[in-house]
Amino acid sequence: MKTDVQELKTDVRGLQLTLENETNRNIHVVAEGHLDLIRKLDEALKVENEKEMLQIRVNVLENDMRKVKEKVGIA
Repeated sequence: MKTDVQELKTDVRGLQLTLENETNRNIHVVAEGHLDLIRKLDEALKVENEKEMLQIRVNVLENDMRKVKEKVGIA
């Protein structure tokens, strides 16, 4: 019985070491990768938002220019 308990303790220690040394580190690596992806996504969304704002500004400026041309009689 003592031998069986000792073997179980040894097996549990081995599992704990595997968790600490391999699994936890692998989870950490995957988490870091996800953080990088989130940062890249945030940067891409920021650029996309800026692009949309510039398109809106260009539309407003085009309309303003059209109105100015109409008043001056160019268009």
